[in-house]
Amino acid sequence: MTAGVHVEESGTEGPLLLCLHGIGSSSAAFAPQLAELGRYARVVAWDAPGYGRSADPAAPLTLDDFADAAAALIRERGGSAHVLGVSWGGVIALRLAVRHPGLVDSLIIADSSPGSGTDPAKAAAMRERAAELAEAGPRAFAERRGPRLVSPGAPAALVRRVVDTMAASVRLPGYAYAAESMAAADLRGELPRITAPTLVLCGDQDRITGTGASQAIAGAVHRTAYVIVKDAGHLANQEQPARFDAWVLAHLRITARIPEQETPACL
Repeated sequence: MTAGVHVEESGTEGPLLLCLHGIGSSSAAFAPQLAELGRYARVVAWDAPGYGRSADPAAPLTLDDFADAAAALIRERGGSAHVLGVSWGGVIALRLAVRHPGLVDSLIIADSSPGSGTDPAKAAAMRERAAELAEAGPRAFAERRGPRLVSPGAPAALVRRVVDTMAASVRLPGYAYAAESMAAADLRGELPRITAPTLVLCGDQDRITGTGASQAIAGAVHRTAYVIVKDAGHLANQEQPARFDAWVLAHLRITARIPEQETPACL
């Protein structure tokens, strides 16, 4: 296993599906996908370097470094993978597809963006987050940020789970490296180079990156399907897992030729 990188895995057959979490999360964010999609694929969800149960990096990491770490996980398992990235994980996945196209069979990009470097104000705000985490500590930081990651009508239990996951996952220096990787990222010029078939999803109530950022990705990548997930905020995969997983499975049935079996919850 890639040195120091913790993963959660589910499923023993079918295509490899690598799941990359958002900047305030960990592999715990993919519990619904590990449970459902593990019936059809070999699902691997990481704690990014410096997050959760993964080791702290020995030196600062750039977006390329995170993408290369994901590439190493794919190589360990042989062949190639379908890559699901949420938010920051989507930015990593897009860079992975540019740097290592032979390792990426397809992309599923959820509630993501071309990077915070597309806007100076967004980049500056992203760079301020590390100081905010250092001052507040993980629990207060999570309680301040977590509730906005879901829709206003999200169940209280989901809000608590999101906050608890963030509090248990984020720490310095890993979070600071992740924030800088987002602040420096502007993928608009390289998106047209991506050749992997891509599914772009976005919650209709995403208050973080919003539908506009997802549309920018969908409009720039050549082989793309774009889906709005109803009644979901920024963490559509957690807030509406049945709808989200059904779209991902439909994508995998086409790109990985998963045979038709029982039908999951309706799209």
